[in-house]
Amino acid sequence: MYRARDRVENEGWLDDLDAAADALDLGAAARERATDLFLSTVPDGERSKPAALAASLYAGGLIAGDRRSQRVVAEAVGVSRLTIQGRWRPLLDEAGLDPPTW
Repeated sequence: MYRARDRVENEGWLDDLDAAADALDLGAAARERATDLFLSTVPDGERSKPAALAASLYAGGLIAGDRRSQRVVAEAVGVSRLTIQGRWRPLLDEAGLDPPTW
């Protein structure tokens, strides 16, 4: 879980998350899940935040049933597909969620 202070400290990153979600045409449930995942697992280093944001969007879409491909999410955020591929499962683990087994 995250604190209200996390939301304030990462306001710019949340704006980026919303912009990418708009570009991906994600629904409200996927956006909420992505926001919760990002704020619950936000890394300390600024360089790691774009990867965490992209992985959060991808995983949020999976959880909400509003799935987008890793490639499309990567393009919307400006990271590589391999970044998402390597980050989304550990992100779910860190948030206390079980990744899908398919």
